[in-house]
Amino acid sequence: MALQSPFFGKRDEPTTLRHGSPNPNPYSNGTATNTSNTASSAQPVAAASTPASSTTREGGSKLTVGPNIKLKGVEITDCDTLVVEGLVEATMDSRVMQISENGAFKGSAEIDIAEIHGEFDGNLTVRQKLVIYATGKVTGKIRYGKLVIEEGGQLAGEILFGAASTPKATLVGKPGLQVA
Repeated sequence: MALQSPFFGKRDEPTTLRHGSPNPNPYSNGTATNTSNTASSAQPVAAASTPASSTTREGGSKLTVGPNIKLKGVEITDCDTLVVEGLVEATMDSRVMQISENGAFKGSAEIDIAEIHGEFDGNLTVRQKLVIYATGKVTGKIRYGKLVIEEGGQLAGEILFGAASTPKATLVGKPGLQVA
């Protein structure tokens, strides 16, 4: 027992200093238990409050690709909101896409609502509303339900009104067939 007290006492001092809550009596009974309980109880509270608030605000799952991050060659599924602040080269099906001013998306996307402040290049099907802001640039094959373009926003490529229906999409994919 005499060997355990100095061992736990030496271990407790750095632990309590790291957490910033000095223990007035490091050799009291249950010191190690109290320190670990304090640390573990603080972590779940912080972890629980952060996801709950973001889930409540967005109403579902959210993927954020931060600035200077490059995400290439993936298929994004089961994502309610995609926020692009870096570069994404992918295929996705989602509810909402938000591309920030410095963000870029290259690939194929089928979504409900798109808000473009940055760049999109590829095949874009927006089932409900496509919003291109003044700094936004959208190029490629674009289908939309409703369209809003701020002054300065750019839209170029094959632009079609109305979300693609499944039969047309399958006909376009077959060699030798053309849809007018």
